Amino acid sequence: MDTPLPPPADETHTVPTPDPPTQRMPRKLTVTRVAAFRGRQLTGRAVHTFRRAATADGAEGSGLTALTYATMMTYALDAAVAVALANTLFFAAATAESKTNVALYLAITVAPFAVIAPVIGPLLDRLQRGRRIAMAVSCGGRAALAVVMALNYDNWILYPAALGAMVLSKSFLVLKAAVTPRVLPSTITLATTNSRLTTFGMVAGGVAGAVAAGVAWVSGSSGALYWTAVLGVVGTVLCLRIPRWVESTSGEVAAALRSTRRGHSPAGHSVLVALWGTSAVRVLTGFLTLFVAFVVKSAAERNPGQEPSQQLFLIGVVGAAAGAGLFLGNAVGSRIRFGRSESVVLCCVVGALAAAVLAAALPGIVTAAVAALIGSTASAMAKVSLDAVIQRDLPEHARASAFGRSETVLQLAWVLGGALGVLLPHSTYWIGFTVVAAVIALVGLQAAMINRGHTLVPGLGIRTAT
Repeated sequence: MDTPLPPPADETHTVPTPDPPTQRMPRKLTVTRVAAFRGRQLTGRAVHTFRRAATADGAEGSGLTALTYATMMTYALDAAVAVALANTLFFAAATAESKTNVALYLAITVAPFAVIAPVIGPLLDRLQRGRRIAMAVSCGGRAALAVVMALNYDNWILYPAALGAMVLSKSFLVLKAAVTPRVLPSTITLATTNSRLTTFGMVAGGVAGAVAAGVAWVSGSSGALYWTAVLGVVGTVLCLRIPRWVESTSGEVAAALRSTRRGHSPAGHSVLVALWGTSAVRVLTGFLTLFVAFVVKSAAERNPGQEPSQQLFLIGVVGAAAGAGLFLGNAVGSRIRFGRSESVVLCCVVGALAAAVLAAALPGIVTAAVAALIGSTASAMAKVSLDAVIQRDLPEHARASAFGRSETVLQLAWVLGGALGVLLPHSTYWIGFTVVAAVIALVGLQAAMINRGHTLVPGLGIRTAT
């Protein structure tokens, strides 16, 4: 049976969202009743506002709303499992004397990206049917692995289960990138759509992570993993509610991001510039994600009197700056129309490089937070620009493939930064930031060279068909 095609652009419509129900004041006024009334009223308004935002611009008719809910759940899953495993995998690995734990943490954190990018990513990109099912399997698999981790929290089985959960998480992101063009409303662009998905996902991740932290405080990390399993089951159901027309690959061809090959749609000059530039910025965000926390933990090992709450506060400062940068970058990138997206990406590279140099010259938690703010903002804006270039320069039948493949490349760039964050010395800030600044400069220079029609590495620039 043929999979139904998505509705034509002129048939995509906005489903009206009903006004929130009017709440009646209780007849007998007491402090408790008034407080309960105000709570219900504010909750109703919040739900109505969220529903209106999720269905705006014809999103419900196109299927974007369903994808938004599924994306929110995968962010929530990632946040919950990160909180649940923070003590066992993260802080244990950051102990300076534990080289085995460092290597193990590196394998579990970085291996999923390394596997997804060159191996699983292209396989998922070629998936012609069953994308919804594959996304549901990703969520359901993480739910099952969360239960496995909860039952084996104190033995070696925890580690391969955590690795499997992260691989499934990155697989979902690749599948989402390929599905998004199929649910695009006619009134908004792909860049705006991806920014919207990221914003909703970050909000969901923050809420789920906070709940997981509360559950872990009450019932331990195993309890947080059971909470993660519940989120996985809900995510599975939400994935299956994505419209069936996302399965349609009629006329779809693979996009070649390096060269022109027979049967592939070539990525043009602007796409390659944006991809290399965005990858340069992702190196910094991957580096910051791991390096700062390892430095803080290493400093705590040298100063045993430091309270754990102080360590978490220092890490939280950098994390909050990174989160603020992501919100800012997505907000600016989705609302401003830039004349030349390639120039925006190159400016983002310069900003990320300047932030890394600043942190190397003036080492400390404050400059690390500034680097996180600038790096995350630049990463979000560069990704929005990359999405805009893919939509502008590639034919419609190649966009789904291009989004999937570009996502795997960006994940591999994050791997490089994350690996540097784990392997470089953690006794001082300046060494790590100096090295990562050099890497950003090198990758960014490749983007600038391609922009001028040249390349630093033969075979990684623009090649014409013969």
